[in-house]
Amino acid sequence: MSKEVVEIVKALKKYSDRTINLMEFCGTHTHEIFRFGIRDLLPESINLLSGPGCPVCVTSEEDIDYIIALLKEGFGIITFGDLVNVPGSEGSLSYYKAIGKEVKVVYSPLDALKIAKENKNKNYVLIGIGFETTAPSLAFTVLKIREENLKNLYFLSLNKLTPPAMKAILDMGEVKIDGIIGPGHVSTIIGKKGWEKIYEEYKIPFVITGFEPMDILKGIYLLSEMVLKNKPKLVNEYKRSVSDEGNLTALNIMYRVFKIADASWRGLGILKNSGLELKEEYDDINIRKVFPIKVQVKHNPLCKCGEVLRGVLKPTQCPLYKKVCTPENPKGPCMVSSEGTCSAYYLYGRD
Repeated sequence: MSKEVVEIVKALKKYSDRTINLMEFCGTHTHEIFRFGIRDLLPESINLLSGPGCPVCVTSEEDIDYIIALLKEGFGIITFGDLVNVPGSEGSLSYYKAIGKEVKVVYSPLDALKIAKENKNKNYVLIGIGFETTAPSLAFTVLKIREENLKNLYFLSLNKLTPPAMKAILDMGEVKIDGIIGPGHVSTIIGKKGWEKIYEEYKIPFVITGFEPMDILKGIYLLSEMVLKNKPKLVNEYKRSVSDEGNLTALNIMYRVFKIADASWRGLGILKNSGLELKEEYDDINIRKVFPIKVQVKHNPLCKCGEVLRGVLKPTQCPLYKKVCTPENPKGPCMVSSEGTCSAYYLYGRD
């Protein structure tokens, strides 16, 4: 353990007399906090809450069921890996793949172009999922679909914006949040400026943080200092990757293709202006416009993924956790995703 880490851990001990609730929005932060054993270095008075910063986890049951409906209608589905195991009302994409439906897992959205070109007699839907981090590359892919005039490749946008979700959690007031560990990856795109409205409205301590142990510990220390002294600030502690303005090139391409729209979040419901939908000029590519159907959703009342995403419950408080819900047999997306809180608890043996 480095001398600087030792000094910060020692300094944090002085906060043992007051409970401080800090929410890490980002799922990668959640996993790194567990992986590096950071919770074990903190006094019990510093309570870390996991937020809704996992794109797969916040994908609604309705959206999963819509994708499965597309499969049943004969469309091939092209998606990123984690989504295939998320259960819908009538099974997961991996189940339908096992019974012969066409589900392609890709690492780059541009791989969808190659698949569509090689199978011109099959219609495909590329599932666009993620936060601001992945939206620019997906926007570029949509532009390539148009440029190459691919008539058999459509797009479903499940992209979401992070500040509205953070605002929703603060507005709900279900849990007391004293400070926020701001997401590093998202902030590389939206910049420090992307969080200014949240900070100005709530005056809550907010530190944009990287992913190394020193980054996370320093963020926790700064937040604890702000809380103790009652001097909130919006601080960028990830300056090696995050600028004030963000990545303007990425933002420009994102908003060239997408418009801001309402979106459905698992655990949070429909949040106003929290999603990205294709602009009208791409209606011929937008599968929701080409194939508009409604689905009947059957919710699993025992799965507490929604409450976990809001920081209301810990995974260990879910009746399914480790009993019938495991990474091999997930009952909800929080156990599926590599960024999910339930999978982090399971992987690192938290009880």
